[in-house]
Amino acid sequence: MRDKTQANSAEPGDRLVRTGGIVFFVGAVATLVTVAPLLLGKSPFPAYMFGLSMLMGVGFLIAGAGVLRTVAAQRRRARSVQ
Repeated sequence: MRDKTQANSAEPGDRLVRTGGIVFFVGAVATLVTVAPLLLGKSPFPAYMFGLSMLMGVGFLIAGAGVLRTVAAQRRRARSVQ
């Protein structure tokens, strides 16, 4: 099967995984920016910054959905071959 798979073939969930990775990264940066003033003894950021920190979890869920979508597509393809 490996010889028939192209290296640049796009799976159905690839775009979701990439999007989830970007959203996760934005959430991670927001978390670092939010926590930094607390560690440095400065005044904390407004509450909405803590909400932006939740993007890490959202990005993780989006990427997980993309992985599950890719797995489902690969299973369908394997069943059709058999």
